[in-house]
Amino acid sequence: MENKQEFNIGFCGEQQVKILKGQTILKASLAAGIQHYHVCGGRGNCSTCRVLIYQGTEFLSPPTRRELELRKIMQFPEGIRLACQTRVLGEPVTMHRIIRDDGDVGLYISEEERDEIKEIGRERELALFFLDIRNFTFFMSKQLPFDVMHILRRLFKLFRKNVEEDYDGKILETGGDSLYAVFGIQGNLHNATQAAVDAGMAILKDVEIFNEKYLKVFFDHYIEVGMGLHVGKVIIGNRGLGLNNNLAAMGPPVNVAARLQNATKQLNNSFVVSEEAYKLLKARPADAAIATVRLKDLVKQQTVRLLGKAYAQLV
Repeated sequence: MENKQEFNIGFCGEQQVKILKGQTILKASLAAGIQHYHVCGGRGNCSTCRVLIYQGTEFLSPPTRRELELRKIMQFPEGIRLACQTRVLGEPVTMHRIIRDDGDVGLYISEEERDEIKEIGRERELALFFLDIRNFTFFMSKQLPFDVMHILRRLFKLFRKNVEEDYDGKILETGGDSLYAVFGIQGNLHNATQAAVDAGMAILKDVEIFNEKYLKVFFDHYIEVGMGLHVGKVIIGNRGLGLNNNLAAMGPPVNVAARLQNATKQLNNSFVVSEEAYKLLKARPADAAIATVRLKDLVKQQTVRLLGKAYAQLV
């Protein structure tokens, strides 16, 4: 009968909630119909469910390891607990929810981001994809400004379709004639890596079609791209600076992916994939050449697979 013991906890300005001994505050509040924010799903990976304890600290379970880690990082003041990690062992307990409405949520997720991917900050294994348009500076020097921007719009529309619409990737950054995207925000790393390779191969095919049917016909020019792909554990989260969707993925694997894209010139191949990523593929190209390359700031040579084509003009 001990497990059936029930207490009342009070949410200041809201209501009394019944809670079973040993049950988390979050689970009890949600069961009572309180719209208790918990962006990470109640796994202790964010702080949106935090509560301020007014009374009954001694009737609560000790902070979990995850709660102590967040407390140290975010420097919680005295009396702050995570509702998803805190269990009630007795009464009376009264508290106040820190995030109670959409206005409070806006402190963590801007209004512009409401319909975008929301990440407070966590580690996740992702496929990391970099692309650069080769020799675009030469094209810029020969064309009118309007035509330069027009071609960029056409190309980035093509890239976005292949990355985001067709293969569930997410473009995080664009700059001039390059982009950085990730795959696997939703789903597992094997599927994400295959999707990234499929997107890259689709881009190569569509760029070729664009060249033949449009760019050569109207501008007498030929576009080539360089792409690099790597996988690894990165920190992903929304930076909250009001710039686009502000989703960022950071860490050493990102630098490796960027340098693989730069190495496409050195290796004379338009799509360079790390061996780590290649091993995760469900459908490995039978003719994928193997090579080694020394990347900037890395001591060891990297084994890579060449999935693209040699450049018509290596510049």
